[in-house]
Amino acid sequence: MPAKMKLFIVLSIFISIEKNSHAQKIEILAYGSKTSIRGLSVVNNKLAWASGSNGAVAKSTDGGKTWKWITVKNFEQRDFRDIEAFDSKTAIIMAVGEPALILKTNDGGETWKTVYADSAKGMFLDAMEFWNRDSGIVIGDPIEGKFFVARSFDGGNSWHKIPFAELPAADSGEACFAASGTNVRALGRGEACFVSGGLYSRIFIRDKKIDLPVLQGKSTTGANSVAVSDNRKLKGAQHLVVVGGDFSNDTSSEKNCAISNDGGKTWAGPLHAPQGYKSCVEFITKNNLIACGTSGVDISRDGGTAWQHISAESFHVCRKAKKGNAVFLAGANGQIARLIQQ
Repeated sequence: MPAKMKLFIVLSIFISIEKNSHAQKIEILAYGSKTSIRGLSVVNNKLAWASGSNGAVAKSTDGGKTWKWITVKNFEQRDFRDIEAFDSKTAIIMAVGEPALILKTNDGGETWKTVYADSAKGMFLDAMEFWNRDSGIVIGDPIEGKFFVARSFDGGNSWHKIPFAELPAADSGEACFAASGTNVRALGRGEACFVSGGLYSRIFIRDKKIDLPVLQGKSTTGANSVAVSDNRKLKGAQHLVVVGGDFSNDTSSEKNCAISNDGGKTWAGPLHAPQGYKSCVEFITKNNLIACGTSGVDISRDGGTAWQHISAESFHVCRKAKKGNAVFLAGANGQIARLIQQ
């Protein structure tokens, strides 16, 4: 491509971003608790659940205007880093550390039942994903060189470990980051992908392990989150975006994002990267994305090719409504916010 053409494309991208940057802003909804929130599930424009440290769960039924905070009894010291909610009564939370725990409520959070527990040494669950109300998956850090994977086919009421021989193998120094509950995502019916980080950073798709062009080589580097476009098809394949970087150097934008237009087979970096380390990325529409981290919030309107920094506020996780267009964010100190799209 001629240099003049490249310059024209880059300038066009920046002009487009600048024209639209005023239309996006972050509205803080809650703040001030001692809870670090990394789990977020937005059911629709009115209903959202969040989960985090100190056994805390929060729920809003009015679009984030008010939040009901719950401390899960007997689990006050646990860190629930992922949550999957189905309605105002039903939700599943996942605790990191030993023993590994998954709990479920059917009464809006008043009571919780342990649906999975594993006290094996080294257990550390990272994220959950559900295809629908029945079918779900949970992944965890490697044990004896294999990533932990379990499946549920009854709405999370029971979980079944994948046999050890069938588990994906990890390289030495490779693991997953329990940063936002989004390093595992559904690809299609019954299929999922997940991303790793550390000394190596890859995406695992079916039986393939594909190297990612993101920062790696240290325990703090690598991919943290992957987003899959449900309704954008390029050459018959899904559009995937990965974010991460180095959470110990969160102002650096070096190799913190990668894009695939062919279902994850090949990857490339963006023309203009998001600002700093990012722990979560989410499709808002078929072309628009939001990414967040301790470095702030960025948006893209072209599938991840170019990013615009819209807020310096720190967040761990951002999620779009399963049914609707609401986008919520959450992070440290009980901070919850929403994206205002004007």
